[in-house]
This record gives sequence, structure tokens and C-alpha cells, in this order.
Amino acid sequence: MAGEAKQHFTGRHLVNVRLTRPGSAKSTRHHEISLEDAPVTYLPGDALGAQPANDPSLVERIVAALDATGDETVTCPDGTPMPLAQALTEVYNLNTPSRRLLELMIERGASDLAPLLTDAEALKHYLNAWNDAHDVLDVLADHPNVRLGATELVGVLRRTLPRLYSVASSQKAHPGQVHVLVVAVEYPIRGRDRLGICSTWFADRWPVGTTAPLYLQNQQKHFAMPAPDTPMIMIGPGTGLAPFRAFIEERRVTGARGRNWLFFGEQHRATDFFYESELQAYASDGWLRLDLAFSRDQPEKIYVQHLLREHARDVWAWLEEGAEIFVCGDKERMAADVDRELHAIVETAGGRTPDQAREYVEHLRASKRYKRDVY
Repeated sequence: MAGEAKQHFTGRHLVNVRLTRPGSAKSTRHHEISLEDAPVTYLPGDALGAQPANDPSLVERIVAALDATGDETVTCPDGTPMPLAQALTEVYNLNTPSRRLLELMIERGASDLAPLLTDAEALKHYLNAWNDAHDVLDVLADHPNVRLGATELVGVLRRTLPRLYSVASSQKAHPGQVHVLVVAVEYPIRGRDRLGICSTWFADRWPVGTTAPLYLQNQQKHFAMPAPDTPMIMIGPGTGLAPFRAFIEERRVTGARGRNWLFFGEQHRATDFFYESELQAYASDGWLRLDLAFSRDQPEKIYVQHLLREHARDVWAWLEEGAEIFVCGDKERMAADVDRELHAIVETAGGRTPDQAREYVEHLRASKRYKRDVY
């Protein structure tokens, strides 16, 4: 069944443990979920999908901003009638205001929002700036003289979309379970904590021992493991480590003979080295080559792309021996930096011109030897 696009099942939350130690700037957690004997299968590289619920305190404040009770009946996009508070909790995206909400607010007198609809950069900043992003509550609270009814509000909100997380386990190593590695996103803006809806649902709002509807998403077309004898280079800083824990477990339990090389990075070794004992054990017996970049442990920041440069000759040698290279994690910065470094390695260690390096990397991509799961 691992070939199916989506396999829905009811999962039971078994383990929720914080991997980051006291003093870390992040709360990164390891979650173990029972498949509850459902006939579902997954492979390393696949993803777990979850439909999260919004934070109750955020829902309460939005209900209050509407001067509502939460018991008002609204009709969801699929036609289902539901109390307002339940709909705001389970159905609607409260973190990112829709354009339709802004348009409605402007129609009702919130003229200060009008420039956002004609300035793409200003709108992007308003919605996404890490230290100034606005959610639905901000839009309502900043304009207390604009009155919206419950039906009007839900009529201009987006639906909450499921979130996908790379599986961090091999089903062969953990029969009946799936594991995920999730950083709980929480940061203050204008005196109020903003929460990543799904990451904090996993961390704080899905009690251990209870069940929730989930699904497994097949991603083998673009992020499948290589053949057992093929060397693999894995680059996964932060929670980008997740699929590579699954890759390593799968190869270990199946006795695959291909060489394994992992580049992992985070802020501090003392507080942010996820799965340290597991990875060190693999490395100590020579089964895994492990290179680490803890960016804040020295005056000059070191990231995974710097380690690639440091080991350029070995990376080139592995590629020439047929290695597949995998990248998982931040799309905008890390993955772009790694891609530039990969081109540079082909030029310097491989002795190619810039045009030849581009052709080489493109061939890696086209032959599915260079795979990325970035977000």
C-alpha cells in the first residue's frame, strides 16, 4: 500500500519528548504514533499528514472580537452546520488573513488596509514578516469599529490545510509505529505569542494516549532512498534530519551495504544535537560518516554548506562513485546555499567550468541522484 498517494488512518499519540535541552532557543520534539493495527505502510522519504486544531485561546479572542458567544451556527465550506467556536477551531485558518477578509474590512471602513491590496511587498510583509506578521485576530482587534457577523467572517476565511512532516522512522525498525521530528513554533509579536498551528498542536494540544485522524503521504517519486549498495550523502540541518533518521534505520535493519554520509547542523551541540546517542553509535562503528555544524558554538557561524566545502574532494569522489545526494530542510536559505556549494564543488574538485558544472548538477537532478525535500 506504500504506493498509494494517501493512506488515512487513526493514530494514537504514544510519545512526546523534547529533544532540545534546557537553554536551547527551540523546542524540538520527537513524537511516536501508533498505527493502531491499520493496514497502512510507508517508506523512508514518505510524509505524515495531520489536520491540526487551532489554539483555543486564539479562538476565544476572535469570538470575543466579534462580540459573539461561539455558539452561533455557521455553515462550513462543505455545507456542514457547526457552532462558530468549533468551526474556528477545526476548519479555518486563523494565522493568515485572506485577501477577501482584507477587502471586506476595507469595505466596512478599515481604509488603512487599502494600500496592501496594491503593494505586493507591503502585503507580504503584513502577512509574513517574522517579527510583524498579522493574523486574523490582529485584523479584527486593530479595527474595533468594524463589526462583522459570525457568518460574514467565516465566509472570507481560508480553510486550514493539512500539514506534512517527513517520517523520521523506518517501519521495518518500528513495526506498527510512525515517528516525526517537529519543532514547536512559538514567537512573540506585539506582546502576544504566535503559534505554529500544527507544530504546537503536536506539542501541546494532542494529549499522549489519545487518537487523531492522520494520513501517510507517498513521496517516493521525488524522495526515494537509493538502491541498497548505492552510497548516499544526506544533508539535513535542524528538523531536516527527520527523513535521514528513517533512511539510516532502514539501511541498518535491512543490512544495506551502501556507504552513508550525514551532514547535520543546529545552533549548539550541548542543547540541539537531536538523536545524538543514536547517530554517535552509528558513527563510532564506522557505519555512518557524520559531519556536524553547530553554528553558534564558535565566533564565526558554521553551516552545513561550509562542511561541504571543507570536504569537497571527498564529496566529489562519492559523486563520481555514483552516490545520490539528498537535501531536506529550509528552502530559501539552506537549500539554496547547498546548491551553490554543490556547483562550486563540481568546479573546484571536479575541475569543470561553470557551464560544465551546471550541466553536471542538472544531470544529477535529471537522473534522480540529487533529490530535495525543501520547504
